[in-house]
Amino acid sequence: MGSWNPCLWRGKRRPHLISQAGIRRLTLLFRTGVRFATGLRLGSVVAVALALSACSSMSNLLDRGSSTSTQAASSGSGDGIAPDMATPEQSEPVGPLYNKGLEQMQSGEYRTAAKTFAEVERQHPYSAWATKAQLMQAYAQYQRNAYDEAINAAQRFLTLHPGHKDAAYAYYLIALSNYEQIIDVRRDQTNTQKALASLEEVSRRYPGTAYAQDAAAKATLARDHLAGKEMEVGRYYLKKGSYLAGINRFKRVITEYQNTSHTPEALYRLTEGYLALGVKSEAQTAAAVLGYNYPKSQWYQDAYALLQNDGILPAENKESWISKAVSSVNPF
Repeated sequence: MGSWNPCLWRGKRRPHLISQAGIRRLTLLFRTGVRFATGLRLGSVVAVALALSACSSMSNLLDRGSSTSTQAASSGSGDGIAPDMATPEQSEPVGPLYNKGLEQMQSGEYRTAAKTFAEVERQHPYSAWATKAQLMQAYAQYQRNAYDEAINAAQRFLTLHPGHKDAAYAYYLIALSNYEQIIDVRRDQTNTQKALASLEEVSRRYPGTAYAQDAAAKATLARDHLAGKEMEVGRYYLKKGSYLAGINRFKRVITEYQNTSHTPEALYRLTEGYLALGVKSEAQTAAAVLGYNYPKSQWYQDAYALLQNDGILPAENKESWISKAVSSVNPF
């Protein structure tokens, strides 16, 4: 039976058993899906293929164990699932024990696999396989959607081995675990903020890598989600007649998330809010900036009609915060 590589597995539930030659040839995708609820316009989810070279640093984790391995590695207890407290007489050779964990991963027994890898670390703390088992615990927890446990295990690995060659994968696994906890824009967005921070950390620490490329694509979606939350709250305030509170939410979209898909609507809502407050100069500026960047947008047509009904037209005030904030926008 060929060895199995988490970097070459599409999805989480159907492992593909491939040969060693296949491992060298194939490149599959990490799952990029995320549970975004309705109300957030994301368009097509960006799927970024992780090149085989980015996963090569993980290939040693899937090497078959050897009971004669003597290379030293740091020790520690497993996170999330307590290991069996076997006596010294009940300990198993490191190679077969590690391989047992791999076989459990192949068959989808992720919780049991995490426990087995914790046993590798407990029974053979000074073996090189103990270090590998620490990271495999994190991956097993991720595979069973136990994201908090996966994050804790990966962070523990980084604390014990900050300069390890697989550190990039550990950071990426933390980012994925945060990313897959993003929820509906109508709910608290703490998870989205954590996801964005961890994704940006991957890009910052490992620029030019496939990990950074995929993290950047996911960070774009996370920012769009955060902007969607601001829009949701801003619309609520406008409907309640709390125009200044609504404007502050739309202002945040413009100043912090202006390259998201929500920018055109945010500019329209600013036009609407400022006009309701009687601040016509800012309303005209918002509409003018909207028309310059999104001339064919329905939002601009609506903003133009709104001003026209009030007897005025779009006109940009260069001293307005809107003009200064929108230095460059990527129209969708």
